Amino acid sequence: MAIRKVGVVGCGLMGGGIAQTCAQSGYETVVCEVSQHLLDKGLTRIYAAWDMMASKGKISQGQLEENRSRLHGTLAMEALADCDLVIEAVIENMEEKLRLFPALDHILKPGALLLTNTSSLNVTQMGAVTKRADKVCGLHFFNPAPVMKLVEIVRTISTSDETLETVREFALSLGKTPVLAKDTAGFIVNFLLIPYLLAAIRMLENGMASRDDIDAAMKLGCGYPMGPFTLLDYVGLDTTMWAAEAIYDEYKDPLYAPPPLLRRMVQSGMYGKKSGRGFYTYE
Repeated sequence: MAIRKVGVVGCGLMGGGIAQTCAQSGYETVVCEVSQHLLDKGLTRIYAAWDMMASKGKISQGQLEENRSRLHGTLAMEALADCDLVIEAVIENMEEKLRLFPALDHILKPGALLLTNTSSLNVTQMGAVTKRADKVCGLHFFNPAPVMKLVEIVRTISTSDETLETVREFALSLGKTPVLAKDTAGFIVNFLLIPYLLAAIRMLENGMASRDDIDAAMKLGCGYPMGPFTLLDYVGLDTTMWAAEAIYDEYKDPLYAPPPLLRRMVQSGMYGKKSGRGFYTYE
């Protein structure tokens, strides 16, 4: 099927980044939020990114105006009714997603695809609460969505071949490189990344090395662009904990059990860069 109009549910860092990517790739895009404050905050972030791109000559003034004309914000999910493809990018909480998916299923036209940007949760379970399980799959973007080239396409046991191919072509049209993962907790990237991040936290927690030395060691010793604590702050400590819990719940492997330090930091509202404080402090 041809994708012409895209909907995004959630205009936070990930949802806003996905909406920005879709609009600047030529798709008419509708992004939905639960409050005017959150919607305005998300749209302002997108407009600022386009203004920055124009000021650096990466896009023309005409392209900037076209991008803005293709992006529409709304507080009403009913505005997604004529979308060909909708991407859910709300909080990484299964209860919230299981509430949202039947509502979207009821609103969307019969042929529309319903995707989730979840980083680790069970996509099959989300599809099961709809009447279009064959049209449900994961499309996991990485932060920042407009910049990062990878997307994980997550196939459930119900996802059709047609849905898979349409989503693959859609991902390529966004300038992304898609990889295919089965619907197992953590998919590809987080299944491998989470134990590394949690091990770094345990090292710090147990006094084996300092934050700065661990970050420097992994940057200079392994050639990583950033150390684990910088990456944790960038990804979000809350997001990391949710992903770790989802994988641990499925496999019961101690490697994925969130360390006490991570739990305490999340409980204290120390989410990383987005909250102004995590393992580092931000202005």
